[in-house]
Amino acid sequence: QVQLVESGGGLVQPGGSLTLSCAASGFTFSFATMSWFRQAPGKQRELVASITSGDITNYAESVKGRFTISRDNTDYAVYLQMNSLKPQDTAVYYCKAGPFRPPLGGTPDYWGQGAQVTVSS
Repeated sequence: QVQLVESGGGLVQPGGSLTLSCAASGFTFSFATMSWFRQAPGKQRELVASITSGDITNYAESVKGRFTISRDNTDYAVYLQMNSLKPQDTAVYYCKAGPFRPPLGGTPDYWGQGAQVTVSS
């Protein structure tokens, strides 16, 4: 059974920091590109950051220099370190697994249930 469980969300003041964690199970983690998405009220879900199975990272322009994505293939976990948080970072943050590198390229994407991050004074 595939599970992606996010944790670490909460309320933080502007300029503060939070680290999100995503614990994965039920699939071959090391073959997956892992990503963090977010969705603010009334807005579309957007990519925040991704990390491939080869540790190549990609960031949305709005978070470059502030957020860092990392993964632990031993513990089946992916992290999002968020610094210098702004009110516009407020959203539900989702962990996603996929796409998968060959020979698991046909594996569907998996999503977590989301974690709320609120940046407010």
